[in-house]
Amino acid sequence: MKERREVEKKRFSLEPSVKRIYKIDVCDPQDGSLIARVPGMNGEEVDAAVERAQKGVQIARSLPSHRRMAILRKAADIVEERAESFAVTIAREGSKTIREARKEVFRCVETLRISAEEARRIRGETIPFDQAAGSEQRVGYYVRFPVGLIAAITPFNDPLNLVAHKVGPAIAAGNAIIVKPASVTPLSALKLAEVMREAGLPDLVLTVVTGHGREIGQRLVQHPAVRMVSFTGGWEAGEEIHRLMGLKKVSMELGSNSPAIVLSDADLDEAVECTVSGAFWAAGQNCLGVQRIFVEEKVFEKFAQMFVQRTLQYRVGDKCSEETDMGPLITEKEARRVERWVQEAVDAGARLLCGGRRNGAYYHPTVLTNVPAYCKVAREEVFGPVVSLFPVSGLEEAIQRANEVDYGLQAGIFTRDVHQAFEAVQRLEAGGVMVNDSSDYRVDAMPFGGIKGSGLGREGVPFAVQEMTETKVVCFRLG
Repeated sequence: MKERREVEKKRFSLEPSVKRIYKIDVCDPQDGSLIARVPGMNGEEVDAAVERAQKGVQIARSLPSHRRMAILRKAADIVEERAESFAVTIAREGSKTIREARKEVFRCVETLRISAEEARRIRGETIPFDQAAGSEQRVGYYVRFPVGLIAAITPFNDPLNLVAHKVGPAIAAGNAIIVKPASVTPLSALKLAEVMREAGLPDLVLTVVTGHGREIGQRLVQHPAVRMVSFTGGWEAGEEIHRLMGLKKVSMELGSNSPAIVLSDADLDEAVECTVSGAFWAAGQNCLGVQRIFVEEKVFEKFAQMFVQRTLQYRVGDKCSEETDMGPLITEKEARRVERWVQEAVDAGARLLCGGRRNGAYYHPTVLTNVPAYCKVAREEVFGPVVSLFPVSGLEEAIQRANEVDYGLQAGIFTRDVHQAFEAVQRLEAGGVMVNDSSDYRVDAMPFGGIKGSGLGREGVPFAVQEMTETKVVCFRLG
């Protein structure tokens, strides 16, 4: 493992052709060790990158569909061949365990392959213009064409696959794209860009810019050459980007405070296993993570006991160990924030069932009950390994309380009653409802996004391709 880490460090010790004044240290959050240094770009450098990328717009637009498909397929094959190397990079620069990282690499491969397939499905339709009186001599159709230059800003929690979810559809649709990965986890994005070039993607079609969001993010989204912004991150940052970007297309996934409902007829073993995994995957740093669980009173005590018992079995430790279930948060600063939020709830009367302990960047899986609705852990996105359990009288109260927050990404419900399941599907305010599964379920081809404060538009490869194209109507007047 030490030798492999040294290889990764050398691979990403980027030395630009000109001396840079400022570089960003990329460190392992587990022990603070230096992995690599990447350029900390400034606004002028971003402007220059955008100007170069404008040339990539015409290059991308001229690539026929079969070339885009071939490039994306080859890139997927290369990532699959180097899966372990990618997994080590993900695990080292971020919070995921090596087993979680391997699953992310597998999803990245699937995302790229789905993108290749979607490149052949960008279709238009004929339009019956003679539906309007006086238009009998007109025939035509509509087609979809690339947006142009897309700016993508990605978070730290899925540093490879969320980049692929921007890059794959953008290339499939014939666009050029500039990616600004999270400053704490830029290496996976840089590594994927290398693979795309190796797969035959022409220079300037994909650009990765590294730097702090406050230094280059505003410059990037405001640049007039950028025609669309695709952002995944926090609600406050998303709102600021939307204010700054001006008249551009936009797609935003802004996180959530996802609920799960457990009714008394549910398979409790299944519900516990799904919600524990959903709550603590990637140390809870997951936009789909289960944060609030509403349990019917009849089974609340039993469910809580089972949930805590399973949580206490979670193995916290070295990310690169095959035995570890959960690693650290992305920084000690984030772990301290989660610690403060939990303490706020406890001070307000919440009961701590397990966890509540911090060790550096590690925060142990934490389960709370009796949490007042005004506490941050109940109304905001914790983005950490904290879950709150609430007893409810039945489905009506569960739906009402689940909908109280200003988020609506995904939700889950556990029940054997199909009528109650459909009631929840219809009334839960969310972009997706998972029946007999936690909110933390997704495949990369499905439409993905939320309502209210959870975002705008939809990701998922086929739907991202639609977002990343425009419609052009063609009409012929005959005779």
